[in-house]
Amino acid sequence: MAIDNAFEVDFSTYSTSTTTTTTTYDDPACTWNDWGSLVVDWDLLSSDRDEFQDLIESKMDDGTEFALARVENESSDSVSVSISTDTMVVDDETKGGDLKGLRLVHLLMAAAEALMGATKSRELARVILVRLKELVSPINGTNMERLAAYFIDALQGLLEGSRGGHSKHLITNGTHHHRDKHHQSDMLAAFQLLQDMSPYVKFGHFTANQAILEAVSHERRIHIVDYDIMEGIQWASLMQSLVSRKDGPPTPHLRITALSRGNNGCRSIGTIQETGRRLAAFAASIGQPFSFHQYKLDSDETFRPLALKLVQGEALMINCMLHSPHFSHRAPGSVASFLSGAKTLNPRLVTLVEEEVGPIGDAEFMGRFMDSLHHYSAIFDSLEAGFPMQCRARTLVERLILGPRIGGSLNQIYRTRNEDKSGPWSEWLNSVGYKAVNISFGNHCQAKLLVGLFNDGYRVEELGNNRLALGWKSRRLLSASIWTSPPYSYL
Repeated sequence: MAIDNAFEVDFSTYSTSTTTTTTTYDDPACTWNDWGSLVVDWDLLSSDRDEFQDLIESKMDDGTEFALARVENESSDSVSVSISTDTMVVDDETKGGDLKGLRLVHLLMAAAEALMGATKSRELARVILVRLKELVSPINGTNMERLAAYFIDALQGLLEGSRGGHSKHLITNGTHHHRDKHHQSDMLAAFQLLQDMSPYVKFGHFTANQAILEAVSHERRIHIVDYDIMEGIQWASLMQSLVSRKDGPPTPHLRITALSRGNNGCRSIGTIQETGRRLAAFAASIGQPFSFHQYKLDSDETFRPLALKLVQGEALMINCMLHSPHFSHRAPGSVASFLSGAKTLNPRLVTLVEEEVGPIGDAEFMGRFMDSLHHYSAIFDSLEAGFPMQCRARTLVERLILGPRIGGSLNQIYRTRNEDKSGPWSEWLNSVGYKAVNISFGNHCQAKLLVGLFNDGYRVEELGNNRLALGWKSRRLLSASIWTSPPYSYL
């Protein structure tokens, strides 16, 4: 099993320098031991609240119909909007909170539909968004209101044409906070809280790491090419497992190559070097032979495999985490370039983790918008159910991680609204010649063990022989799949 506490790190002892990473580091104080502990008093953290998820699921139910909703703006201008929706049910016993949630859904749909129209309709979208902002509180509001607030902000960003698809501000008690002013320590604190609140991050890391461990059980040299390394939390866990394994040859040399996207990206060369430095320090502290390299992508994020440094005798692994909650959505062309280029290198293993957004059978903006609303409502509800009393912790996670993530999701949908919607990347891998690798019984058990430590609304679903999905009640949140290139199809 790959579950342990070694993937945790104290980042407070490091500055944001851009020094070159080497295979050793002199500071033994680099510890990853208290980051995202799995030990939580779950008896104190339970709730049956699932308001917004139930509401959205009723909206997505194909067996009901709702012909027309009329939403009136109560401002002095008294603007009214007609919305054609496909499904929604409200009965006489609906509570006041549910009625408000229903109203928020209608208004969000009206704003999204108006956004896709002509200039006059875009002005209508602006009026609706103004009204919506009066109805929600992203800090002290209900679960429904907080989620709606971030969708409002994302739609506002699209309306204003904010560069990069994110609104330049986040709604916080009526004050606009620029994302680039958040200190890195705040982001890391939010990321740690998210790990404590949910298996959302660890599920992908543990499933991928266990598959890698099983594939390299007798290797002396391992090379991992990581599409988005972020803080490198995933690899500290893998290192400890490699060092502590009892069978096979001595601890293998581990080399990690992280892709960087220049100083204009969310992970600049300097910050990735800092991640490498931390990993090198941790490796040295536990006796793991280690080296770290960077591979800079072209400005259009084209991956050129011939430029990658390879060493004969290394077992090549490709790691592609597309669900990381605190980086922007990657353009499909970037992901396809990386995965198709990686195939030419004949990797031993490809680990892929992606969000489960769908199924929507067309490329229409409104269908994909509603699916995104459905997806993030499940994530918000899962956090609400597990941590109903931890308002400040949830607020930090929502403001720094989920809010920007929603903005990136809607931007991606908006920019590709006239393109055919591709299916899961796991299906794409199969279509270009990658071969499925069976997920082992032990890996499956590990996933269930991890999920069992959290709220019982989480579940593990087996999708084929090489893919596991993490779900919240009836909604799949993300999936992890394992692949190989044809020369290694015997695995």
